Amino acid sequence: MRQPFFLLLGLCASLPAWGLTFQTRLENAQWTAAGDQFECRLSQQVAGFGVGEFVWRAGEQPTFRLKPQQAWLGRGSATLLAAAAPWRPGQGDINLGSVPVVAGEVPFNSSQQQAGRLLSGLLEGRSPEVRHRTESGESLLVRLLPTRFADGYAQLQGCSAKMLPVNFEQIRQAQVGFPGGGSELDSLARAKLDIILQYLKADPSVNHLELDGHSDNSGNRLSNRDNSRRRAVAVMEYLKANGVPESQIVVRFYGERYPLVKNTSEANRARNRRVTVHLSRVAEPETPPPAAAPATTPAPQAAPAAKAAPTPAVPPAAAPSLGQGKAAPSGA
Repeated sequence: MRQPFFLLLGLCASLPAWGLTFQTRLENAQWTAAGDQFECRLSQQVAGFGVGEFVWRAGEQPTFRLKPQQAWLGRGSATLLAAAAPWRPGQGDINLGSVPVVAGEVPFNSSQQQAGRLLSGLLEGRSPEVRHRTESGESLLVRLLPTRFADGYAQLQGCSAKMLPVNFEQIRQAQVGFPGGGSELDSLARAKLDIILQYLKADPSVNHLELDGHSDNSGNRLSNRDNSRRRAVAVMEYLKANGVPESQIVVRFYGERYPLVKNTSEANRARNRRVTVHLSRVAEPETPPPAAAPATTPAPQAAPAAKAAPTPAVPPAAAPSLGQGKAAPSGA
């Protein structure tokens, strides 16, 4: 491996000069993998410029992007190349096409196809190169090096194996079909709902589900409406049985009012028998802190009671003599 190293070093010294060229020194170039179940990244710091990185979102293929520390890239377009490896004489650069350059934190973001070819080129020892002409007419080149790329790529693959099968944009509105009629969930419907449940478990911030039931136009309006209701309820019950709180679910049903396609064939009617699952994030109302108990003022201590004046003794009245006085009236 020493001969390719020196060939690459010599090539870097002999490359044509550009107005602005950004490249990390060979001995400092390295690839760093990081990520989680939602997204994996493989990046290389580019001295004086910023970061070049492959971003692999759940449910998608990687893209390649540049994140400059300053506004080096002006609006317009840039050319992406997989530059030839220096230890393979006669091998030419591969032009992967143009990439729009836009305003923002990530002004350069390739397509998935371009990134796939760039990854293959790196495994062969090619260097990602971005060539751009600024608005002032100055030429700019950003180059990443393939040094120690194989180790970083293995880490990226390991990270991707733990990613979810979908991302939020792909799952935020899903269709659960009932092609055979009725309201029983078939294996495909349960598989789709299991993917939704897997995502909900990974991302608790998604806390609101709206289930919209639909039917074809085979029956009358009342029976179609009831079929759409039973389908939405069947989806709700499956979600509840797998841990989704009922308080997070809203059920609606529309009968045949909103077909996906015209009910002109059995295949079209099968597509219209469905439940649409809408996922969203709803801010939960903040619970106000408990009100502080009002401060109580201790009751003033009662003054000692004054001594009561002695009550003069009253002699009992003399009972009238039965032989004296008048008799009591009758019925008293």
